[in-house]
Amino acid sequence: MAVSVRGGRGGSAFGGANGLRSFFSYRIFISAMFSLLFLATVSVLFSSHHGSTSSEKGYVHHTILALNSDPLKTRLDLIYKQANDHVTLVNAYAAYARKLKLEISRQLRMFDDLAKNFSDLPMKPNYRVSLFEPEGAVDEDVLRQFEKEVKDRVKVTRLMIVEAKENYDNQMKIQKLKDTIFAAHDLLIKAKKNGVIASSIAAKSIPKSLHCLAMRLVEERIARPEKYRDEEPEPEFEDPSLYHYAIASDNVIAVSVVVNSAVKNAEEPWKHVFHIVTNRMLVAAMKVWFRMRPVQGGAHVEVKAVEDFLFLNSSYVPLLRQMESAKLQKPNFPNEVDNPNKEMSSIKSRNPSQLSMLNHLRFYLPEMYPKVHKILYLDDDVVVQKDLTGLWNIDMAGKVNGAVETCFGSFHRYSQYLNFSHPLIKERFNPKACAWAYGMNLFDLDAWRRDKCTEEYHYWQNLNGDQTLWKSGTLPPGLITFYSSTKSLDKSWHVLGLGYNPSISMDEINHAAVIHYSGNMKPWLDVALNQYKNLWTKYVDNDMEFVQMCNFGL
Repeated sequence: MAVSVRGGRGGSAFGGANGLRSFFSYRIFISAMFSLLFLATVSVLFSSHHGSTSSEKGYVHHTILALNSDPLKTRLDLIYKQANDHVTLVNAYAAYARKLKLEISRQLRMFDDLAKNFSDLPMKPNYRVSLFEPEGAVDEDVLRQFEKEVKDRVKVTRLMIVEAKENYDNQMKIQKLKDTIFAAHDLLIKAKKNGVIASSIAAKSIPKSLHCLAMRLVEERIARPEKYRDEEPEPEFEDPSLYHYAIASDNVIAVSVVVNSAVKNAEEPWKHVFHIVTNRMLVAAMKVWFRMRPVQGGAHVEVKAVEDFLFLNSSYVPLLRQMESAKLQKPNFPNEVDNPNKEMSSIKSRNPSQLSMLNHLRFYLPEMYPKVHKILYLDDDVVVQKDLTGLWNIDMAGKVNGAVETCFGSFHRYSQYLNFSHPLIKERFNPKACAWAYGMNLFDLDAWRRDKCTEEYHYWQNLNGDQTLWKSGTLPPGLITFYSSTKSLDKSWHVLGLGYNPSISMDEINHAAVIHYSGNMKPWLDVALNQYKNLWTKYVDNDMEFVQMCNFGL
């Protein structure tokens, strides 16, 4: 063949014809070979499709050979797999066809029996003689009995026809399909509602390990009171030249992770001051933790209870007054079981943390820390991954709140958090204004005092006693209070959604300064998203004896 090709290149017509003939003969030969291989493959598949185990082993064997052989065997392997997939598809349709055939055969026998019953009825001797003989009168009693039997058979026939009609009446099939879709849609709505409720319950629940840890710490405080006497406040707690953080939480292990992650990633940890506020029940446990496990690098930690700030009382704080009223103590929510299509926002509003003073301390930071100029507020479900001192160097341009905006398209706009059917809201705010996130917020406390933001918060909180402006929570009043005084930060400072969104890219997470497990799937719960959990657990102090005793994380 090679000679013929070279002859063709010399210009000979005869040689060119031989070359073309040989070329096409080669292509026909290759095509025939592939056709034979394909037919042989399909023959083998159809002859052995009942032996699934040997077929699977054969496919694995072909795959291994394909990896170590020429491209033709790889192609053969793909043809083999394609044929095997179609065999499975054909078998599925064949099973359905057999089912239809059996059903049609059953109906055919049923209709034959019904027709035979009708045709046999007049042939009964008593009916034939009394009713269908030409001579003689009709017996009324026999006629009544005949009529009864005919009606019984007609009733049975109609029921059978209605049952079989579904297989032949397209309109009835369409209607049945619509009914099925509507029923499935209702089930989906109810399932979503139940999922939200279950997720909310899981988020509010206290795992046994966390409860155990708090109890062990309190027990340690009671057993050795002389070791855990309160010390004099450190001067660094009020030093405005240092980097101050505020954390409000009733979760000891979560707070320890926030502090540990911030300190381990700080370039100068001795310049960082952490102000931790918790409730009266856990303040002893929180203090014992940080006494037993001092923060590394010389960082400073102050632990206080909400009750230590005496100005936070019902005469000053509108929320505390509202919490004392019967309207908030026993809210009248609609029956969501009977209204599955209603929004699930009321479920969130029933979360006690949304109405707790601990959650609303963020609105009183200037009065809690009067000598501090700037403070970074962190939620207890965040992890710090980089040095955060660069935040204090950002030019706030006179703004009070530095935060990452969360809006995109029509999502996370003011209209989703506030009731714009209320005239006061409609008059003062833009429904398309971009919302921002709590979790990592830099507050310029001097600008806060200048703009009297706490008074602004009190004004709107007093108006919302009946929850007509917004539902419970801290973000809606925050959006109102800092409406025109929020500085947008780069999104790399704060990445949210690790508590509900499994699709966040690891590249985005790795470049973030702070990652936030916002959502119900907190990293200390069993329902946490596994792909993000290790980013939090690596900062858990597993060497602490009480953490080991309480089997945390098991």
